[in-house]
Amino acid sequence: MTDLLDQLETEQRNLDTMHIDEMNTLDMISMMNHEDKKVAFAVEKQLPMIAQAIDCIDEQMRQGGRLLYIGAGTSGRLGVLDASECPPTFGVDNTLVHGIIAGGHAALTTAIEGAEDSVDDAKSALQAIALNSNDVVCGLASSGKTPFVIGGLEYAKEMGCQTISICCVSNAMISSIADFPIETMTGAEALTGSTRLKAGTAQKMVLNMLTTCAMIKRGKVYSNLMVDVQPTNAKLKQRAIGIVMTSIDCTQEVAIKLLDETNYSVKKAILVGLTGLNQEECQKILDDNHQHVSNAIKSVKNKVSSC
Repeated sequence: MTDLLDQLETEQRNLDTMHIDEMNTLDMISMMNHEDKKVAFAVEKQLPMIAQAIDCIDEQMRQGGRLLYIGAGTSGRLGVLDASECPPTFGVDNTLVHGIIAGGHAALTTAIEGAEDSVDDAKSALQAIALNSNDVVCGLASSGKTPFVIGGLEYAKEMGCQTISICCVSNAMISSIADFPIETMTGAEALTGSTRLKAGTAQKMVLNMLTTCAMIKRGKVYSNLMVDVQPTNAKLKQRAIGIVMTSIDCTQEVAIKLLDETNYSVKKAILVGLTGLNQEECQKILDDNHQHVSNAIKSVKNKVSSC
């Protein structure tokens, strides 16, 4: 097993941090910061494959599919985190993006490292949420060889699902299985083998791209504003008000009035405010334009200009 680990780029000793234990605090974190700067460049090299993966997610979601993350340890926790942030941010159902971690819910707060060695557990977890061929399964493993993730990806392929893999080594086992293999080569960690550092950061960056861009393509964003935000607390309610104010250049009072009239549907509030049309007309226009506010506004302008 040691020999196998030694072959992974993420398990190599970092020659630049050999004396990190002898450094003062500022030098220590400066060294870590220097290593972290390499992450974005590693992700940049994978942008073409990430873009293909996003297009796949968008296509499958339009067919009723879900994005399902499977991972263990840090990778699994990152998948669950990304999935949990989608409903409040984009107003989607909490099943559209779902995270599965080896060891189950308890593994989110307590390390259950042995759970990653089970190939069959991932299959069982996917069966429990009724995996179907419209779903996209994304396997997360910085080492690229976690049995739990391999088992999940192989079962997903058997079910006819599109698959994505994200790892931080080259020529990974999971890359050979996935339709869209993403390998962010972050190299040796500041602490040898501690892949919650650069490798974890790289995975988080890729996950941010996958869901954010997939949601943009689904019409969850107008300009760069989160127009499907769910005002479930005071902060998010204020954000909704601010989005309407910014979008139609109005006062807070006007924004609140529009939101009250539209039951805090930010999209409809914006469209009503910009076009002067009633709620029903705006809802139809949004439906006709697949909930994309920009396209809805363009369609209204085109209709007016042709009259």
